[in-house]
Amino acid sequence: MPQPLSIAIIIPAYNEALTIAEVIRRFSAALPEAELVIVDNRSSDNTGELAKTTLAECGAKGRVLFELRPGKGNAVRRAFHDVVADVYVMIDADMTYHPEDLPAMLAPVLNGEADLVVGDRLSTGDYRKENKRPFHNLGNALVKGLINHLFKVNLRDVMSGYRVMTRRFVEHTPILRAGFELETESTIFALDNRFRIVEVPIKYTDRPEGSFSKLNTFQDGARVIATIFRILRDYRPSVFFGTSALILISLAFLAGSLPVYDYIQYRFVYRVPMAILATGLMLLGMMLAGVSLILTSINNYFRALFEIQMMRGGTPPSGTKDSLS
Repeated sequence: MPQPLSIAIIIPAYNEALTIAEVIRRFSAALPEAELVIVDNRSSDNTGELAKTTLAECGAKGRVLFELRPGKGNAVRRAFHDVVADVYVMIDADMTYHPEDLPAMLAPVLNGEADLVVGDRLSTGDYRKENKRPFHNLGNALVKGLINHLFKVNLRDVMSGYRVMTRRFVEHTPILRAGFELETESTIFALDNRFRIVEVPIKYTDRPEGSFSKLNTFQDGARVIATIFRILRDYRPSVFFGTSALILISLAFLAGSLPVYDYIQYRFVYRVPMAILATGLMLLGMMLAGVSLILTSINNYFRALFEIQMMRGGTPPSGTKDSLS
């Protein structure tokens, strides 16, 4: 007889003393069989102590981990390394997400229909209404538009922190970024490696009064721009380096046209600096074109290796369908 699925709810927390207890109570009541894992990410308040006390008061199955390296990515990485489960739920500790959405979020994974389920805050209009930081809406839209264009999909919310994942997805997904880029990176990785993604509309509520976001509009705006360039560079090198090469070669032809005109007209090159500039631009453009071809080939090679690894990935966890292996 198959064993019931084990579910772990991962809650990274940094200075969330105001909300962590209520988050634990709500999600423990909604899914008492789940293990709640709170990762205290070097909080300067008593977040960790409150989490331990609340777990004991609720009689909830769970534990508190401590991660000294700052950043949500580091906190989630620690949880994924230390916690073994068939299904992982990831939420924020700020009471923005609701346990009432858990059944709908879990259903695609439990039914073998998805490897990654993302809580869609945008379709319901809650995020735009509740969020008080308009530049965050803009950054979300820019990154989402780029991802949808590059991967030919129609995702609605790529930065949501409410996610449900299979063990196979967690075990095969590297966490390379320390900060809030975690959600974007995992979404891109899932798309690039053809994991099945399902989005589920969810409710979203802004932080309660007195609770402050750890995001900084301008610093995180710079990170969003860096993320856009990184997406192009790492996942579509032919677009990033190929476009740069095309621009440089076009500029080389433009700069070189004047020395060529001189030679045709006077049989002498008067604009020597322009000739040197054109030569340099052409060489750089050809080099970037070569880099584009090499990196595209390397990407395709490692994508094939990953696919082979997935096909040989062992047996599924007890109680799950083959698609949850």
